[in-house]
Amino acid sequence: MTVHLLKMCVGIDSIDHLRRRQAERLEAQRAAGQAAKLCHWTRNMPRRAAEIEGEGSIYWIIRGRIRARQLIVSLERDDDANAIKRCAVVLDPEVVETEARRARPMQGWRYLEANDAPADLGRPVVDHEYEMPTQMITELRELGLI
Repeated sequence: MTVHLLKMCVGIDSIDHLRRRQAERLEAQRAAGQAAKLCHWTRNMPRRAAEIEGEGSIYWIIRGRIRARQLIVSLERDDDANAIKRCAVVLDPEVVETEARRARPMQGWRYLEANDAPADLGRPVVDHEYEMPTQMITELRELGLI
């Protein structure tokens, strides 16, 4: 069974802000001649790594709500020369918007069971034959109304 991680997205104000910040990190890696690899670093390796890796996602809490997710490609342990252990959560660069759901503040990350995860948002909200403008959809999502 697939398990996900739930994590606060500290310092990020919106999904677009998250996308821009991650694109900047990837571009900086390319500019430095490194292989572009999107990693989120955490202190501990998840004990349920086998249930997460390749199938699970990291669900981002932005401004008090779960708003987006990214597929976890792999979990890689990294022990540096100073004996500091840490784990790289390697992410797929695609950020998928999810239904907004309230989430309490927390430190670190938590497991999120697959049946408790919010659904991905599909096509724009349609009311009869009229499609709402993108800006309106964004504002309603920011307010947690859709």
